[in-house]
Amino acid sequence: MGRYFLEHLGGRRIFSCDSCKAFLTNEDELISKHFTGKKLSFGISYNLSIKYGMVCERSTGPAFLFDRVVNIEYSEMQLRTMITGRHIVRDVICKRCKTKLGWMYEYAMNEPQKYKESKVILERALIEMSEGIDNPVDDGREPRQRYT
Repeated sequence: MGRYFLEHLGGRRIFSCDSCKAFLTNEDELISKHFTGKKLSFGISYNLSIKYGMVCERSTGPAFLFDRVVNIEYSEMQLRTMITGRHIVRDVICKRCKTKLGWMYEYAMNEPQKYKESKVILERALIEMSEGIDNPVDDGREPRQRYT
């Protein structure tokens, strides 16, 4: 097992993997809080779903759309039919603990959905929000003088 090199973008409010606390992104990268998490199958007859190619689904709850997320890995591309239409997506996985956290939009079939391309969805139930720190370089104060 090798050494992990994780990035950190800083920020006043940060988002981390709920499982291992690896930094993922910050509030400055947040585009929207009005998304729904991935669908999970439940409570439908297995034979019925195989016969008709359908899956009864429920949501994991709220999800957030981000412009930039770090410390993640990507799965292979998949074509998925979602609430807003068909999209080519990749699952996003925490680089440290390998927990599936959401997905990234590679390509949107519908023109009104093109703004999602190359953006990342993180499911609220799988991430942790916490207070970060201001970047001291950007605090507007003069740098300290060095004494030699």
